[in-house]
This record gives sequence, structure tokens and C-alpha cells, in this order.
Amino acid sequence: MTKLFHRHGLNYHWQLFLPIAVALCIVFSFIIWYQYKREADYRSEVLTDQLELISNHILRAYHEDQTLRPFNQFISSYFKDTKYDGVRLSVYKEDGLLRYSYGIPLPFDIDKAEGIRTIHATNGDLPVVNDEDEEKPYIVAHTYSDDGMIKVIAAMPFNETVDDAVEIDSTVWLIIGLCILVTLALTYWVTHRLTRSVTLLKEFANRAATGASFEDVDKFPQNELGEISREIVSLYRERENAIRLIKKERLVTIHAIEEKGRVMRQMTNNINHEIKTPVGIIRGYLESILSDENMDEATRRRFLERMLSNVERLSTLLNDVSTMTRLENGSDKIAVTRIDMHDLVYQIDYDLPATNIAGSMKFSFDIPLECYVAGNQGLLHGMICGLIKNAAMYSQGKHIGLNLLSENDHFYMFAFWDDGVGVGEEHLTHLFERFYRVDTGRSRKMGGTGLGLPIVKSTITTLGGTISVHNRSAGGLEFIFSLPRWRDDQA
Repeated sequence: MTKLFHRHGLNYHWQLFLPIAVALCIVFSFIIWYQYKREADYRSEVLTDQLELISNHILRAYHEDQTLRPFNQFISSYFKDTKYDGVRLSVYKEDGLLRYSYGIPLPFDIDKAEGIRTIHATNGDLPVVNDEDEEKPYIVAHTYSDDGMIKVIAAMPFNETVDDAVEIDSTVWLIIGLCILVTLALTYWVTHRLTRSVTLLKEFANRAATGASFEDVDKFPQNELGEISREIVSLYRERENAIRLIKKERLVTIHAIEEKGRVMRQMTNNINHEIKTPVGIIRGYLESILSDENMDEATRRRFLERMLSNVERLSTLLNDVSTMTRLENGSDKIAVTRIDMHDLVYQIDYDLPATNIAGSMKFSFDIPLECYVAGNQGLLHGMICGLIKNAAMYSQGKHIGLNLLSENDHFYMFAFWDDGVGVGEEHLTHLFERFYRVDTGRSRKMGGTGLGLPIVKSTITTLGGTISVHNRSAGGLEFIFSLPRWRDDQA
């Protein structure tokens, strides 16, 4: 019943099937009634035609002045034990005088005679009779000669034998009933197939409204309505996927904003902490100098030198913070040009004695000529110098190197290494974090800000590359980083 009815009444299948079924039943009923009427009229006319045939034979014999005895014998023998058994014939002259009779004479005006019920089979309305009927009707046919002088009345009793002869076989009704049932079943199947898509779409709508999954797409019929239904389900799924993707991206964006806020707060706190230290030192020395007017020159000079060292440390910190802010908040404004890595590294190597950022360590490189990357001259120069400075300050090694490892159609892969002591494995994943120090006391003593390697990573990622770090088997650290190749269409 749930398939037949829903909360608004009949479902779509039955709304389509019932009117068609009713229309087919009406059409069948009309056709059956028409055929039945036609068949009944035909069988009735056969009886009347037979009676008229007998009457015409008598009239022909009358006109040819023949004796009717042989014909009487023929009727008696031919119609015996048939539905025409009991036929009565009467021949009257115009004045009502009986000229001939076969069987009991029939009244001249038989239609008005008392005791005889007449019927005319030409209209097809034959009565239903049985043996209990006291008054048996007669089928009557009137035939006149051409000159109108002779009237032949033929009549036969309408008994059960005649009734069975004109009655339509009951098997016909069984066949008709079976045909109707088959037609209705076929109609039900066709309408069910036609409305299958609507039923599945309704089920899909109900499941979509409740958030349930719908996996019956293959059950849609292979027709135009089925194709439309599958397209609707496909569009809905694409929309749901898009909504889920938007929600996911929104969550990622919110998480990124929250993470950025957390990092900024952490960075702000770290900056405040890093600034307070040199500022506090400078303030302490200044107060000492101002409070002691008799301080000797050597002590005063030592205090001033330490103050200058902390001012330089503070300046370096502010420069690094400025660089980090530029990389994170203004990456889309950084100009990208064609950079020859060989020339850039060569220039850095040439300037090392003057800058002394490598200290006592020896720097070497192996980069081929015309190694063009898409980058920024200032950022790449600062990134490589930052790696050299970091190695010189913390590696405790003797050699530093920068090599080209591999290349493909899109990227160059480089390796920057040193032969120092490396770091503990537990520190590797934190080396690119802001203000992270492997040895806090030693790093502060050597003037590190804790932003050198984070600036290196931000530079690489801003330019579209990647960077990773690991301990070398021979000792020291190795940074593997990629930079995008320069393409002529970027010019």
C-alpha cells in the first residue's frame, strides 16, 4: 500500500495507470457491445433469411403453378431434429382465403392474433426462453408475391434449441476477459516502466532531503527520461561535492587564518622577548655609565662596545623581521626575473673575503653556466648568504658547498652542505621554525636571531620551490632545495 498511496494520495504510477486502464475498459466495452450486437443481429437475420428463403420458394412454385408436396417432404426431412424443426407455413390470398398450409395454419393477421406472441428477428432483440414458459413466441416472416395477391407467412417457435443456436458461445466471453486482463497487465508494465524514473527521482529527493546516500542511478531506464534523471542526480552530486569542497576549503582557510594569527601572536611575543633582551642590556649599561661619573675609561669603553653589539643585534633582528613580513604578506609583489645561479653564486664567493660571513670555513660550488632560474636577485642572494652564515656560526666544520643535483623541464634541484657536527634528529623538523635554537645560550651568545633558516624557507617557497634538511652520513647538514626554471614565455 505504501507504493500505491503517499501522503498526497495516489502515486504518479497509479495516477497514470488508472485513467489509461479506465479508458481501455470503456473502449473494450464499447467494442464488445458493438460486436455482440452485430453478431446477435447476424444470427437473427440468418433465421429470418431462412424463413424468407422458404417463403420465396413457395411463391416461385405458386407462380409456376407447381405442386408443393415434394417441397413439403423436403422441409419435413431436411429440418427434422434441427433448430428449424417445427416450421409452419401458411399461404393466403389477398382476400384472406387460406390456399396452402404446412403444419398448423397460421392466422392471416398473425401479429394481432390472440394466443400467439410474435417476434421479428430482423431487429436482433430475441427473447430468452425456457421450458417453463407457457406462451412460446414465434419468429415470423411475411412475404408477398410481386402482384400482391399472395401472402406467405412463415413462423417457427423460438424454443431453447433456437435460443442456443443464436446465443453467442460463452467461450468468447472468457477470451474477451483474458484479453482485457492481458491488456491491463501490459498497460501496468508499460506505465510502471515509464514512471520508473519519476519514482526513483522521488526516492532520490527524499534521501537527499534527509542526507542519505542514493546509489540506484543504474536503475533508471535507458530512455530520455532516464537520461534526464541521471543528469539531475549527477548535477546534484556535483553540487554536493562542490559544497563539501567549499566547506572544506572554508575550514582550511579558517584554520590557516587561525594558524596565521597564532603564528603572528607567537612571533610578536618572540620579537618582544628578543627585543627586550638587547634593550635591557643597553639600558643597564647606560644607567651604569650615567650613575658612575668616576668610571674609568677602559670600563666605559667596554660598556659602550657591548651596547653597540646589542644595537647591532637589535638592528639585525628588525631587518630579519622586516624580511619575514615582506615574504609572508607581500609575496605577490615580489618581482621575478631571470637569474643566472652560476653568476649569482660566483659573485657571493668573490665577496666572501670582504663580507667574512663564512668565517674560517672554505666555500666551494659546482653550478654549470647558464643555469637560469625564475627568482629575485636580492632574495636569492640573501637566502644563500643566510645558509653560509648559519653554517659558519653553528656547524663547527671546515667546508661549505653548493652543488646542482639534478634538473627537469620545470625545476633545478640544489644541495647546500657543510661538514660540521650536524644536529640531533629531534631538532631537524624544527629548524625552520621562527626563533627556534638548537642551543639557546650558545646561539644568543653568537648573535643569532632565530630567523635565519625561516627566512631561507620562506624565500624558497615564495619563489615556488621546496626545501628540506637532513644530516649527512659523512657529517654536517645538507639542505636540498628546488627553484623553478626560467621559461622564455615569462619574459
